[in-house]
Amino acid sequence: MSSFFKNYFIKSLIIDTLKWINKLNSNLVVDISKEKFGNDIFWFYNEEKGVITNKNNSFFHIIGLKETYEWNGKKQIIEQPIIIQNEIGYLGIICKEFDGVMHYLMQAKIEPGNINKIQISPTIQATKSNFTQMHGGKRPAYIDYFMNADKYDIIVDQIQSEQSSRFYKKRNRNIIIKVDEDIEVLPSHKWMTMQQIKVLMRIDNLVNMDTRTVLSCIPYYKWNDLKDKTSIEKSFKDKALYKSIVNDDPIDLVNIYNRINDIKMYSEKTSEFVKLKDLKSWHMQDGEFVCKEPYPFKVIFCKIAIEGREVAEWTQPLFAANGDATFGLMMRDNKDGKREFLVKIKHEVGCYDEVELAPTLQMEAIHNEELDCVEKAFLDALKNEKNIMFDHMLSEEGGRFYHEQNRNLLVMQENEFDFELPREYMWLDYKTLNYLVQHNNILNIQLRNLLSLLEF
Repeated sequence: MSSFFKNYFIKSLIIDTLKWINKLNSNLVVDISKEKFGNDIFWFYNEEKGVITNKNNSFFHIIGLKETYEWNGKKQIIEQPIIIQNEIGYLGIICKEFDGVMHYLMQAKIEPGNINKIQISPTIQATKSNFTQMHGGKRPAYIDYFMNADKYDIIVDQIQSEQSSRFYKKRNRNIIIKVDEDIEVLPSHKWMTMQQIKVLMRIDNLVNMDTRTVLSCIPYYKWNDLKDKTSIEKSFKDKALYKSIVNDDPIDLVNIYNRINDIKMYSEKTSEFVKLKDLKSWHMQDGEFVCKEPYPFKVIFCKIAIEGREVAEWTQPLFAANGDATFGLMMRDNKDGKREFLVKIKHEVGCYDEVELAPTLQMEAIHNEELDCVEKAFLDALKNEKNIMFDHMLSEEGGRFYHEQNRNLLVMQENEFDFELPREYMWLDYKTLNYLVQHNNILNIQLRNLLSLLEF
């Protein structure tokens, strides 16, 4: 197929997808309103116990967390509410080949916190409470495929971390299965190619965070095992990125884990759960749980009615961001013409295992930490727009966060740094990062999302 017709075909598919989303949005009845804590009989603020919970003590609850963390002479003192949701949910995608091209079954799904109602989501996006029907609602569509995944070709199956500044040790099962059988496609679902999805990622707040994290886990590093890589190389316009994925260089796991383990071993941390009322700077104000000082988020309460959901009406608390965060990944092409990515070993208050690999820059709109030399250099690089390869607003997870979006950046390094990299930073190629993401709790969700934006 000539490039003209190929591009015309992709453009037509994108237009068709947008029409589909717009039609579903126009027919969707949604009513989401902010309420005050205490006005609902199911969810409430239990001041005595110091939690925001519901009468069944189900789904999740919000409690206070105090932490002191010290590494390399820097000390952080954090006091904030945090979400406790111990269950592991499914983030699953079904894929199938049509005429030799892999297609992914994507869902048009609305979450209560979404900015623009419907977003393109995985085939299934369900908490354990959802698919065990603890809410008394409908059973999620396609759930049986994932609960019987061993019957199919499993492409991805990992348990990965969620947003560790909001959740405490929260994880979800990221899974992709390949089927050969015919599948009934519901009106809420649509087959899409990877190229389609990548283009749609360049539309603000359209492809949700759960889709991005699942797709980031596809094991492209296995291309190195293929005997004939000619067709793959020909399909790449960006040869530096190709060399970043397909190369004979060994993966230096010993050095990576040495750095990670040093920080785990020599950092100092004390933490404890406390009653919400014992958080010094936090209090109830106008029916919201807010910080007296500038802070990245607050806790609000919403009454929700969404047509077509497993449950039509409910209430729940949501974390509402105060401003937009910025997530950025710096890239460079080394002397061998191979693309490398600058990542940081980062601790967050809710990290499952103390630290994970994070993007070059992960900065809340309101940040209380002093920026280091690398983060300052990244922000300086943004002054030259030619360095910016990707710059779009993309949504956070809409099930627990209200209208939260982040600026996502892929930036090429213009000049070598005039300083030595701090030990928590390292340049890694895509093959290495893609290998590491096959293991649980190594790459954080912000880094996984940024890697998903790369176009092969």
